[in-house]
Amino acid sequence: MSDEVLRVDVLAVDCADPPGLARFWQQLIGGNIEVDSDGDPTLHAPGLSLIFTKVPEAKTLKNRLHLDLRGDTYEQAIARALELGATRADDIYDGNRWQVLRDPEGNEFCILRPRPAPGS
Repeated sequence: MSDEVLRVDVLAVDCADPPGLARFWQQLIGGNIEVDSDGDPTLHAPGLSLIFTKVPEAKTLKNRLHLDLRGDTYEQAIARALELGATRADDIYDGNRWQVLRDPEGNEFCILRPRPAPGS
């Protein structure tokens, strides 16, 4: 038996509009979009790749896995995500430690507050 440790290569996102959702995430986290021979776009962002695959069914429940994003400016990051088409998900969490949002297809993600400066 091998002791090989696997690494995460790509996170798959099921969706109705792969190109549209890939563009949303690209505008939010940066990176480059590459389309494979099946027409599935993959967003290669710093530290993360997301592949967007078309599925016939709509999202119905809360995600069991989601992305936590952190930037330097908490309120501006939230405003930018909302401007791009995200919506608030205060029904999931309505506190002040982080903000839960939904992407245009309803997938939850969080924007975390910036980390405190060392020594503060």
